[in-house]
Amino acid sequence: MKKLSVAACVSLALLAPLAAQAQNIAIVNGKPVPKTRVDALIGQATRQGQPATPELEKQARDEVVLREMFIQEAEKRGLPASPDVQTQMELARQTILIRELFEDYRKNNPVTDAEITAEYDKFKAQSSGTEYRARHILVEKEDDAKKLIKQIKGGAKFEDVAKKNSKDPGSAEKGGDLDYAKPDSYVPEFGQAMAQLKKGQMTDAPVKSQFGYHIIKLEDTREAQFPALAEIKPQIEQRLSQVKLAKFRDDIRANAKTDYKFETAN
Repeated sequence: MKKLSVAACVSLALLAPLAAQAQNIAIVNGKPVPKTRVDALIGQATRQGQPATPELEKQARDEVVLREMFIQEAEKRGLPASPDVQTQMELARQTILIRELFEDYRKNNPVTDAEITAEYDKFKAQSSGTEYRARHILVEKEDDAKKLIKQIKGGAKFEDVAKKNSKDPGSAEKGGDLDYAKPDSYVPEFGQAMAQLKKGQMTDAPVKSQFGYHIIKLEDTREAQFPALAEIKPQIEQRLSQVKLAKFRDDIRANAKTDYKFETAN
């Protein structure tokens, strides 16, 4: 093998500092500022939705150089030796490591399509059955409810009576309309009474619940509607990911040996 010439050796020696310099964006008081800091700031910004533009890169470069200047001044004043500063720095270190711990777990344990489909099928099965579209009027006293039933049977429109008299703020302005829902979506007394009605029928007597007295009219029924998997896949994936992370967290806590007693479950 031929030996490198003196000229070649000199050239390599000159290139080495240039290569190292290419990894830095500036020198502040003799200390290099690495480009990796710029990349990290840009990465944080883009993950939060900011577009990666030349302007963003310029701002990131300015920021890391300013930070280096401020850090050097803080070190010059001996601030890192302060017990309070050391405690805050340790808490910041813990925060970063914990965030990366859970992010690493999430990346290595992604929610699979099979898990999403299984969860979707479970929810869909639970949501099957008949949905009822009802209207209701809610009042505080049974006698008031009986009077309103008499008015409606006498020819008054249910919707008008509901708008004028119902104490339910969520449905009164809509003429008492509750839209489609399954009976178990309501308190038992209401759901049972509603399910016994035929289309267009109204309860003959007030239905008492914890909220007061209801007059219920059934508008229509239909088979329960459920969105297609593609429509709610992101929500299911997010929920399952949160469940996995919660289990990972709980497993770490359960397996740790400590004499500390938690007062409440976290």
